[in-house]
Parts: sequence; C-alpha cells; structure tokens
Amino acid sequence: MDKFLTESKKDIIAVADQKGLGEVIKPLSREIHLFDTYIAGTSYLKDPEVLEKIKCGDKLLLQREDNKFDNNAILVFNEAKEKLGYVPERDNIVFARLMDAGKLLCGKIKSIEPKGSFRLINIEIYLIDF
Repeated sequence: MDKFLTESKKDIIAVADQKGLGEVIKPLSREIHLFDTYIAGTSYLKDPEVLEKIKCGDKLLLQREDNKFDNNAILVFNEAKEKLGYVPERDNIVFARLMDAGKLLCGKIKSIEPKGSFRLINIEIYLIDF
C-alpha cells in the first residue's frame, strides 16, 4: 500500500511540475448550484452596449463592493470584466457572507428575456468547491 501512495504522490508532483499547480487543482474543483436570480441595475450602466455582447451560458464573475447604499453589494461582471450590474439586494446577504468568509462564487447566464427596452437577465449562482 505504501508503494501505491508513493507512486500517486510522484505522479501528482510530476503533473504539477509539467502543467502547473492550477491544472492539478482545477480538475478537483466543482461548481455547486446555489440559487437562481437576475442581474439588477442594468438600466444604470455607463456602457449599456456591454449587454449586446452577452449570451446564455456565459460565465460571470462576482465581486464584493464597498457600497454606501447596500452593505452586501455584489457586482456582476462578464468574463471580459465589464460591469453588467448587481446581484439583487433582496438576494445578496448569504452570498455576501460566503464571499466575506473567503468562498469563491461565480455565475452563469441562464436566460435573457427582452422586456421592451429592458432586458431581464436571469442568472445562476454557483459556489466553487475545491
């Protein structure tokens, strides 16, 4: 049994040396679906054309923001790090606490529904588990 563990350890070290540690850890991570919501504040974007670039299935980056109006504010960005809006205030308290505790959250666009001149962008929020 010791030989098996030693060989596995050597294999992991060899892969880490060849591909980098990120490639070793990445396959061990998984996304845990937590919640469905929408992106709030899209009407107030400085560059609303950013909404033309997004599509269903796109990954989203979530980031805490120091915000005088909402102590639990979470920004939503596309992968190009362009601001799309916020996780709605009514939904953000638990996610803010998780992020403040060092947990990594991300999102995915579930659907985009045109509502006149407005777009309802439904998203899924995931916890990245290592």
